[in-house]
Amino acid sequence: MQLQDILYFQGFGTRRVCAGLIQQGFVEVRSDQGSIYVQVTDAAADFDENGLCFKVQGVEWPYQAKAYLLLHKPAGTECSQKPSTYPSIYTLLPAPLRQRPTKSAVQGVQAVGRLDQDTTGFLLLSDDGQFIHRMSSPKKHVPKVYQVTTKHPVDGAQVSKLLAGVVLDDDPKPVKAAACEQVDSHRLNLTLTEGKYHQVKRMLAAVGNRVEGLHRSRVGAMELPEDLGPGQWRWLSEGDLQLLTRID
Repeated sequence: MQLQDILYFQGFGTRRVCAGLIQQGFVEVRSDQGSIYVQVTDAAADFDENGLCFKVQGVEWPYQAKAYLLLHKPAGTECSQKPSTYPSIYTLLPAPLRQRPTKSAVQGVQAVGRLDQDTTGFLLLSDDGQFIHRMSSPKKHVPKVYQVTTKHPVDGAQVSKLLAGVVLDDDPKPVKAAACEQVDSHRLNLTLTEGKYHQVKRMLAAVGNRVEGLHRSRVGAMELPEDLGPGQWRWLSEGDLQLLTRID
């Protein structure tokens, strides 16, 4: 693939912009798992994109045919390209990830489902439509674990109701937790396999309690890494992707 096309598909701008970056000497390439980057000024130079790493203006970038990301969502952010009140989570990502060309009307990676502005934790992003559907569709039953802090003490009756199913105001069909573990008097680990609007908060309200803090700690069989701080992101590995789609 031509180098200008490689940069284009990675979100560095139009082909003309990418060609300009290359011709001005802003791009270096490292291939075949080597350790030395070499400046390339020929925009039409061909490279095998598989395993290719390059630098644009000194910033290292691995070629990724599809983007699969994990973001530790901080509080006070919205999962929207056009936030209404709080900063967008997309401002936490480098510009190329927000500009990757896609077949849809919206460019760049997209959040896999949404977390409320005050909810923190595990958030996936991708530009792979099939992956987004696989991870977000309730028919796929991908478990998501939430650490819930409640305003009032939790009792056994509330846990039983959450497991048996509660009726939300917009759906006559009871919604139930796949698992519910009481950690202490005011904390639960709640596992859901679907993602309705404000679901955890509404489920707790339905059993007579209130959510004071909400953190998503796990998706599938993958835990949020302890070394990934709020606001930080990372590429997902093949092993990570396998964990995400595994149901224990």
